[in-house]
Amino acid sequence: MKDRIIMKLLLLLLAIPLSSFPQSGQQPYLIVLGVTQDGGYPHIGCDKSCCATAWANDSLSRMVVSLALADPVSRKWWLMEATPDITRQLHLFRMLTNGEFDFLPSGIFLTHAHIGHYTGLMYLGKEAMNTQNVPVNALPRMNVFLKNNGPWSQLVSTGNIQLRELAVNEKIRLSDSVAIEAFTVPHRDEYSETAGFRITAGEKKYLFIPDIDKWSKFERNIVQEVKEVDAAFLDATFYSADELPGRSMAAVPHPLVTETMELFSSESDATRGKIYFIHFNHTNPLLWNEAEKNRVRSLGFEIAEQGMKF
Repeated sequence: MKDRIIMKLLLLLLAIPLSSFPQSGQQPYLIVLGVTQDGGYPHIGCDKSCCATAWANDSLSRMVVSLALADPVSRKWWLMEATPDITRQLHLFRMLTNGEFDFLPSGIFLTHAHIGHYTGLMYLGKEAMNTQNVPVNALPRMNVFLKNNGPWSQLVSTGNIQLRELAVNEKIRLSDSVAIEAFTVPHRDEYSETAGFRITAGEKKYLFIPDIDKWSKFERNIVQEVKEVDAAFLDATFYSADELPGRSMAAVPHPLVTETMELFSSESDATRGKIYFIHFNHTNPLLWNEAEKNRVRSLGFEIAEQGMKF
């Protein structure tokens, strides 16, 4: 009797298509497409030692901060930020995924209206790719900014992009296994509010905050936020306060890497290891100084690298 029951169960299992079971190669994932602050690396007008090697060796250059979120099951992918490097970043994504997905993303998610985070939209216009109704997701003020100001308004009126307004703290399901939720962070909001994103990709959760003034101004507890995800991509624009001689750091506030490391210094190795520093200014040694990178890693933190897959 027991053997017959077992046989029936086996037959039932065989009748279920393999696609019903999650395959390791079918899990959604993230790819880091860029790691720098808005100006990129090497930086315009910089002839100092921090950029000299990258000017001499293009393989050392790095693109502006961006992530790709990919779901092999639905064959869809989404782009976080439309940077000035979007042309090369779309190509990089295609190369890293062997052309498995459409060239254009199923949607673009923007954090705010500073040049490194949205101006790549211009390449979707009629002067370049002349796309049709690419969904662009942003919070209300950012949406209004794009709709009412040229040349971005032309992208809307000609149907190159389709604006979709995000609601704060409202989770949007992008596929059966992928979801995203926008929240606001304190930053220099001249033209728009600034968003961060919580991303759900299968069983994994990610946090993306490339720009924020200071953790102390954040309405949420950043330590707790990091504990609740598998990886957190956090603002690391400046390593220390002496990177911009002759310029006030108060004019471009960001949490220093040293401040973030101090904030998490008493947390567990597991918590510190979830933090991937990203959005590096060209002066930040985490872009070009291997010894400094190793020191930060020795303290339990991670550094986002272009091309990384999660």
